[in-house]
Formats: sequence, structure tokens, C-alpha cells
Amino acid sequence: MCGIVGYIGTQTATEILLSGLEKLEYRGYDSAGIATIWEGDVNCVRAKGKLHNLRSKLEQVETHAQIGIGHTRWATHGKPEEYNAHPHMDAAMRVAVVVNGIIENYSELREELKQKGYQFRSDTDVEVIPHLIADFFKHSPASVPFSPSLFLEAVRDTVKKLRGAFAIALISADYPDELIVVRQQAPIVIGFGQGEFFCASDTPAIISYTRAVLPLDNGEIARLTPLGVEVYNFAGERLKKQPRLLNLNPMMVEKQGFKHFMLKEIYEQPGVVRACLDAYFNADWNVSDSTNSPVKLGLSADIYSDLEQIQIVACGTSWHAAIVGKYLLEQLAGIPTQVHYASEFRYAPTPLTPNTLTIGVTQSGETADTLAALAMEKERRQGKEPKYQARLLGITNRPESTLGQMIFHIINTLAGIEIGVAATKTFVAQLMAFYALALDLAYLRQSISPTRLQEIINGLRQIPGEIEATLEKQEHYIEQLAHEFAETKDFIFLGRGINYPIALEGALKLKEISYIHAEGYPAGEMKHGPIALLDAKVPVVAIATPGSVYEKVISNAQEAKARDSRLIGVTPVNDGEAAEIFNDLIPVSKVDELLSPILTVIPLQLLAYHIAARRGLDVDQPRNLAKSVTVE
Repeated sequence: MCGIVGYIGTQTATEILLSGLEKLEYRGYDSAGIATIWEGDVNCVRAKGKLHNLRSKLEQVETHAQIGIGHTRWATHGKPEEYNAHPHMDAAMRVAVVVNGIIENYSELREELKQKGYQFRSDTDVEVIPHLIADFFKHSPASVPFSPSLFLEAVRDTVKKLRGAFAIALISADYPDELIVVRQQAPIVIGFGQGEFFCASDTPAIISYTRAVLPLDNGEIARLTPLGVEVYNFAGERLKKQPRLLNLNPMMVEKQGFKHFMLKEIYEQPGVVRACLDAYFNADWNVSDSTNSPVKLGLSADIYSDLEQIQIVACGTSWHAAIVGKYLLEQLAGIPTQVHYASEFRYAPTPLTPNTLTIGVTQSGETADTLAALAMEKERRQGKEPKYQARLLGITNRPESTLGQMIFHIINTLAGIEIGVAATKTFVAQLMAFYALALDLAYLRQSISPTRLQEIINGLRQIPGEIEATLEKQEHYIEQLAHEFAETKDFIFLGRGINYPIALEGALKLKEISYIHAEGYPAGEMKHGPIALLDAKVPVVAIATPGSVYEKVISNAQEAKARDSRLIGVTPVNDGEAAEIFNDLIPVSKVDELLSPILTVIPLQLLAYHIAARRGLDVDQPRNLAKSVTVE
């Protein structure tokens, strides 16, 4: 969840660290701190709250240090106070440590260290690490045979004692030319510059300085010095690894004139859909082509052969995309599909079924629960007869992530870097991945006619223009409408069929960034309890698009109106019936019901954004949230 950045080179480290932390603040912003080595000492500066508080404190500190580590925190153990902020140090103030993750056995380690006389200044799990390293130095020989560094050995010895998922960066005043980096089940990447080296939890932190990167794998330790980078496994064996070049543009992590990243990313969605169309679909396919699939996902036949069932594991917004995916896979490809919260699936997995595809959906590719669920599924099917063996597919925006290393078959959602904590363009990209997967399976299984297949693909190709029309015609109206809900306490979102998960997603967006209580329901379920919540103070947003459930949603909306709720309708343009029922209309283009989720989610994103902005809230960095949920 937290963000780590480190630097060793010839430039002044402080500004590089701060710049990197600014790019990682989406990972956590409860507190922040940096530690540098200057004139033989570790200088540590920390501050509670957003990064600007740390920057203000650093303006009073003059240093020309060329090595340092930084951290922006999402609190797990210990309140978001300055004394719990990273970096944490040993008693002698010679070792500084930053961590992303959780040390699960910290309590027992803490007690052991207390018995030895070590005193703790924080409530965090992380503070055991610098004390363990100090204890190693206290009892170790002056050198260790076959080791390039006693500091490296101290870290390696310490890591062996830790249980949990973590990434660590460390510096020591006694080893001023070494920056040590560790990975165990939490992401960390090393950057290669000209005579300088970087580490970070995510590539946006270092893309302004280098595109040559090396992601560490689990169980690896890297030693960064002015002479280069050495990588070892936890057993101390030297590894041979090669960096690779990122295909990213530093402008992708800039606002480019938009007030917030979230609004910029909402407006990037037509381009994202076009990128997916270009990548996933054959432009020259037509109904007379009986030899080639219209879809080009590049997945192995092993994924598809004799497929009887699909199960999907995901969290948050990805879970909502998965519910749309379930609808598509069942209605188009005719494959029974289950969607599970990854956090629940881990502890109550479904019975093993033959010929089952398991799909993990995670924007970052680092979501701890989703990765753990996939790892468990892989392990429990290992050694079984062929029809029960694991078939795994990942859907992610970061194919270079842990998910991409864990699973061979990946659908890259091609959304580009998303900085806003509330997912927008990555959600739409996940939907596009599910459309491609469902249509590919439908073609192979001949579960829909070629004419219907062509019709759906043609409709998808019109979607980018329809999104642009919605943004152009409706954003100003939605902004004005949002003014009337700045003081609202509760919202209800309704949808049916394929738009039920869009109601869930609209409610989640509003909760995430405006802190308004909001719930999404299947419209037909309102009368079975939730209708008791309705009165004049509870507005209801209903998604009513032409199709099999349109009249049912209209009827459910009337039930809400009869309880004095203000009705907001996401409906087709020029819908006379809707105009008579709803108090406020947000028109969208009329499209095939099957394709409507990509379009109906846009006004709900805008509504959440403008209500939050009107309330004066931090849209891109909502309280208590982080972009990548890398802890359980």
C-alpha cells in the first residue's frame, strides 16, 4: 500500500526522493519521510499528513546528500502520526528503513528485542527491522567470508527472521555507498540511470529519470552502489538479471491542464477503448470469414479446450467489472461463471471442478488477496489429473507486475498509468477485456451467430465516439447538478441485468471520493427491504437503458418516486417516457443493451467527481484509501 523510493548517485538526493514520492502518493498519504546520509550521519525528516507537510519541513534542512530513501505511508500498524512515519531507525540512529507491507511476526520479534534491552519509539511493525540489523552488527564478526558487504549480510540475516509480505529499502551511515533493497511478496523495481540508481514501489516514481528498470522477484535482495547493481537470492547466491526498457511517457503522470487526475482519466476513456479495439479485434474480419476469429487475444488453446466453467476472483472495482464479465461469458459464450471476492475465496474456495478456468482481475497486478487466491488455486490443483489442473488467466493494466510473473496467460488492458485512486479508465479497460474474451469464446463455441457477432463488434467500434459525445454534452450539466447534492448524506443506485454492476460501481465511486454513503441494488430488489430507506432526503439514481429490463427499471423507479425520492435517470437521449418520470435526466446515446455498461458508467463517474469537487475534497487522494492494495 505504501510507497517507497530510493536513490544513490551523483545528484542531490532530496529533491529526487520528493519527486518520486509525489508520483507515489496515490499509494498512501497518511504521513511521509525521507532519510539521507550526509557528513557521516543519517538525517531523517518525517511529517504527518500529505507530502507538502514534509516538503515544508525539508525547506529548513540543508543537505547535499547523494544517497537516501523515502516513504509515503498508508497506515496499517499504528495511527497516522509522525512518530509512526517511516523511515524508522535503530537506537544509535545509524540505520534507516522504509517498508511497504506487513511484518506478520513483529510482536514476537519485538518482545525478543525488548528482552535484549532495545527500546521502541513507534507502534509500527517495521521498527523491529533496524533493531534486528543493529543487533546483527553488535554480535557479528568484522567481516563475513564470501560476502561483498557486512551490511548486505545484516539485511539478509534479518530478512530470514521476518514473516509476511514486504518490500524494504535500507541505508546505513556506516555503509554510505550502499542502498539495499529487498522483495518478498510486495512490488519493488530498480531503475538504471547514468552513474545513478533508483528503487521504487512503482515505475511512475522514476520514469522522469530512467526507462531502464529491473523488477525484483520474490526472495531477492539487491545491493545498489555507485559502481552498479548486484542481485542475490535470500541464500546469498549472486543472480544474473537484465534490465528492460519501459514503454512509458513521463507525460502520462502529469495532469495536462486538468484540475485532477481523475477528471483527466475520465476523459482518456475514449482513447483507452480505441486502444483495446485495435489490440483485441481483427479489423478486417467479417461474417464470411470462417477460418479466423474476430478476436486476437493470443491465448493458448489450452485455456479454452473442453472448458466447462469459469471462476473469477477480484476486489473492489475489478469485482464489478468481473460481474459484467460473468454476464457476458454466460449470455454470449454459454459458460457457467462464478465471481468471488478474492478475500473470501482464499478462505472458502469452491469445490474443485474439472476443466475450470480461473481468472484473476487486478488493475495493478499487485492486489494481495487476488494474488493469494490465484496462488492457492494453482497449488490445490497441482498434481491432479489433467482435467482438474489449474488454468489461470490474468486481466491487468500492469503485465510487468507480480500477476504477470505468476501467470503465463495475461490480457493487458492497455489503459496506461492511472494516478487517481478511484479507478475510472482501468474499469472501462477491464470491461473491454471481458468483451473480447467472451466474444472469442462465443466464436469458438459457435454459441452466437456470425451476424450477431459482427453486430456486437460494430457496436463496440462506435463506443469511443459515444463516450466523447457524453463527455462533451453532459459534463457541464452534471457539474451543475452536483451542486444540489453537496450536503446529501445518502444515495441509492439502481440497475438491472448487465447494468446492475454499474449501479454498484456508481455507488462505490461516490463513496470513495465524496464520503457520502451510497448503495447499489438490483432495481427489482428494492421492494424487498431497501425501499424502507427512501424519503425526500435520499436521491435515487436509476440506469434505464433500452432492452429486456427497461420497463422493469422504469417501474422500480416509480416505486422510489412514490416515496418522495428525487429520481436521477441515466437514460437514452430523447426518451419521452423517462422525461415524465425522472426529476433529472442524464441522457446517453442509445446503444445495444449488451454494450451499455461502457457508456452508462461515464455519467456516474462524472457525478461522483463533481460532487466530491464541490465538497472541496481531495478527489485524487481520498482518505483512508490507496491505489494498490498490497496488504491483506
